[in-house]
Amino acid sequence: MRILLVEDEVELAAALRGALARRGFVVDWVPDLGQARIAVREPGLRAVLLDRGLPDGDGVGLLPVIRRMPAPPPVIVLTARGQTMERVEGLDAGADDYLAKPFELDELLARLRAVMRRRSAAAPELLVLGALSFDPQHREARVAEEPLHLPRRELALLELLLRRAGRVVLRETIESAMFGFDDAPASNTVDSHVSRLRRRLAEGKAGVGIHPVRGVGYIARVE
Repeated sequence: MRILLVEDEVELAAALRGALARRGFVVDWVPDLGQARIAVREPGLRAVLLDRGLPDGDGVGLLPVIRRMPAPPPVIVLTARGQTMERVEGLDAGADDYLAKPFELDELLARLRAVMRRRSAAAPELLVLGALSFDPQHREARVAEEPLHLPRRELALLELLLRRAGRVVLRETIESAMFGFDDAPASNTVDSHVSRLRRRLAEGKAGVGIHPVRGVGYIARVE
């Protein structure tokens, strides 16, 4: 699951990226508002963690940009500005939640799960193909109700392929969903992940194949 972290405190950003990565998130980090306006348009973004006190302006200025997007990701504002009026200002501007610094990581994770749960509640989804199912909210894959345990990058790959089952998914789109800005893959990394996922699905008798489209990408379909 890919999220965007907009935070100018380098040490805090590094700590958050590490903690979130260990919990299965792919984290893109930018330190200012200008870069955030570009990064927020990256495909596959599921949530935004947004600081207010940025070097080039108030992070709240990003909220109108996000709200104009066709499918805007939920936003949690993380800031030292914790006064009531400032929280009201951020929420009225379009933030989904507001968390004052300093905060505990467990609370941030709970709030992140909550905003994504609320966003998906209007349209509950379970991605199903063959005997394979994937619950995006809980990040769980199953084959005929049996858990299928996958590393986080393969989970991201599986979700993308299932969301576009029967259609070709471009290699560039796969790389974008699986890797952050500072984690560029080697030329054969995507192929290696696809190969491992294909093997796990075959071993689990999922009834789903992942097929290459030469020079373009991959397609998942029922076998």
